[in-house]
Amino acid sequence: MKKLVALLLAMMLLVPAFAMAASTDEGKVLNIYCWNEEFKTRFESFYTLPDGVTVNWMITPSADNAYQNALDEALMAQADVEADKKVDLFLVEADYAVKYVNTDYTLDVISDLGLTQEDVANMYGYTKDIMTDTSGALKGLSWQACPGGFIYRRSFAKDVLGTDDPAEVQAYLSDWDKFDAVAAQAKDKGYFMLSGYDDAYRCFSDNMTAPWVVDNTIQKDPLMVKYVEMTKTYTDNGWNNKANLWSAESGAGAGKDGKVFGYFGPAWFIDFCLAGWTLADASAPAEVGNGSWGDWGFVQGPQGFSWGGTWICAAAGTDNPTLVADVLKTMTCNKDVLVNICKTYNDFTNNIPAMEEMAASDFSSAFLGGQNYLGLMLENAQNIVRAKSTMYDQTCTEKFQAAMADYFNGVVDLDTAWSNFFTSVEEIHPELTH
Repeated sequence: MKKLVALLLAMMLLVPAFAMAASTDEGKVLNIYCWNEEFKTRFESFYTLPDGVTVNWMITPSADNAYQNALDEALMAQADVEADKKVDLFLVEADYAVKYVNTDYTLDVISDLGLTQEDVANMYGYTKDIMTDTSGALKGLSWQACPGGFIYRRSFAKDVLGTDDPAEVQAYLSDWDKFDAVAAQAKDKGYFMLSGYDDAYRCFSDNMTAPWVVDNTIQKDPLMVKYVEMTKTYTDNGWNNKANLWSAESGAGAGKDGKVFGYFGPAWFIDFCLAGWTLADASAPAEVGNGSWGDWGFVQGPQGFSWGGTWICAAAGTDNPTLVADVLKTMTCNKDVLVNICKTYNDFTNNIPAMEEMAASDFSSAFLGGQNYLGLMLENAQNIVRAKSTMYDQTCTEKFQAAMADYFNGVVDLDTAWSNFFTSVEEIHPELTH
């Protein structure tokens, strides 16, 4: 199947580049599988479809693994369905990307689709590493990079530190000892430094010295040990609000009457999560005066990290290979498009020259008090070095957070929490040990 697709593509790619999106030899329906409308909004804003072609957005929420289940079913049926029902493009997240990268369900964007190394040269290296299979094939591309930092409540910073200026706030938060000291000061003022147990998790997990699983053995990384120690201290000292990630309590901490000093996150977290949490009236305009919207700033914080991201994969067996190639090239390689995505959606996009241009521009975020935060993210992005991803990352992350929450809450002791973590992963993946 894959050799046949590659042969057909090689013939199709003799068509001049400017005609790629206008091929008349392909299907009239582009089936795109995803779990929300993030890519849909950007696609509809910045991509022009050939005449007569429509997009079928197959959107299944991620909860309870529903999206992956629906996608897997469609990919396994790919060879048996009619052309206009075949999966053409599908999206994946970092925590489970490897599950699809190391399979024949994904096409190599270079050798199969005809993009060049020059096309992808300006992308951040880690975004390509995640999508590179064991034989060196690049199996997906992203329009975004996700360097993270610390997003703090400006009015709280003025109360605790006497300033809300990002440069001055960063000086107070530039390492973990300083961060801890401010957490204690914030507590004295009636604030929680973090919303809960999982807030700092990605600062540590993204910098692990080894993957979660090596040679079928689950690792107990020193940085995860440090994360647990820190979070237990924050919990016992009342420096966090004892909320779980994505809980109503976590989001409420950012509201008008919330008491959370700040959150760790990348650009997508600011846009998709935090901004909405700050609104007192979700039906009213997002502007200063509506809850705590606009009362926020961004700093690099004590440690650089990345969190998440969305990658676009081309499905083997697509009946629209030329169009699929053009979508990938336009939406992830075109500097002008990536500049405009940043301007329109506040995305930190996956193109170094684009972000350098925007960091030096008059771009500003009203949500972040008029701050141009892109230069800070740019520096963090260029320093991201991740341990190699594995197919077990999503399971390990979810089970680790659940097991350690029992420890933070005093339900079990530390040894039991670690044991429960290992057991819960091995029950799902019996081929693993620890």
